[in-house]
Amino acid sequence: MMDDTEQGKPGPLFEEFLREQGTYEETTERAVKRVLAHQLAAAMQDQRISKVEMARRLQTSRSQLDRLLDPENDTVTLATLARAARAVGRTIKLELH
Repeated sequence: MMDDTEQGKPGPLFEEFLREQGTYEETTERAVKRVLAHQLAAAMQDQRISKVEMARRLQTSRSQLDRLLDPENDTVTLATLARAARAVGRTIKLELH
């Protein structure tokens, strides 16, 4: 028997499970950071922007840029992510639900 839940997408039951475990906010924050890091790296690749050039645009070091692009590093601030987005001609759109 098939249900209406789309494969590969977290549904209400999964969100409920994460809330019960007390990890919903942390899990969501990490997922958002991973997506943003991936999107920034993809935009750099699409525009052929090297890490050296991107670091120059952000007026930061290459090692700081590596931390920004590291999907596991969740210490990057929203302001830094917004600056990086602008450096590749993009913006960040956040919504409260």
